[in-house]
Amino acid sequence: MGAMPEEIEGVVTLLNNPVTKVIGMRRYTSGTINGIKTIVVFSRWGKVAAATTVATLINEYNITELIFTGVAGAISPDLKIGDIVIAQKLIQHDMDARPLMQQFEVPLLGKTYFESKKEDLSTAKIAINNIIESRELYNVIDAAVLSQFNIDNPTLHIGDIASGDKFFATTRDKQQLTDALPSILCVEMEGAAVAQVCYEYNIPFTVIRTISDTADDKSSIDFPEFIKSISSKYSMCIIEHLFKSIQKTGLIEN
Repeated sequence: MGAMPEEIEGVVTLLNNPVTKVIGMRRYTSGTINGIKTIVVFSRWGKVAAATTVATLINEYNITELIFTGVAGAISPDLKIGDIVIAQKLIQHDMDARPLMQQFEVPLLGKTYFESKKEDLSTAKIAINNIIESRELYNVIDAAVLSQFNIDNPTLHIGDIASGDKFFATTRDKQQLTDALPSILCVEMEGAAVAQVCYEYNIPFTVIRTISDTADDKSSIDFPEFIKSISSKYSMCIIEHLFKSIQKTGLIEN
């Protein structure tokens, strides 16, 4: 699943025997990748859109695991454009029901974050390290395009991601998030909602984000071009290698 059409276009090309069905204004394309039954869908932006799409995947397609790929804005100064982040914990930065409960706590669940399973993190880590070490991205993305965004040796990070219905485009907003949630590596608009639905249905999930911008005053300039030139190929490469790792570990039945 991806929140932008560009993020799933390349993944759809990996499907064998694709079949498309429209449900709730979304196109769900099913098929197989490496013999594993797979559904690919563009969820649209934001927490509500993402949650709606995940619920459909669970109730209509009976998925047993969810993988969400896409882009995010860097919050940590250790991140640069082109780096990849695997979410360990996901938190909704705009959830605030104080004074009824603590800030960021999800009502009725008593949780402030949702955490990926260690085995899923390990599988994703192996797959993405293989991409980085083999310099696979240089085979699928033109060197001039990578150079445009100063992408040279992308690195993998595993840590906390914040989600909310807000595009971060000012340094002030970025600093406020850092002050409130100092462990956050990057910010996006869907991951924590995806994780919440999966948690409630007991579905394992993996959220993988590529850093597209620096979540500050330059974000609106960097973001559109990154999505157009790089995002789709990153997602396709990540999914291709991740499914190979999944097949080897046997975490998902064919």
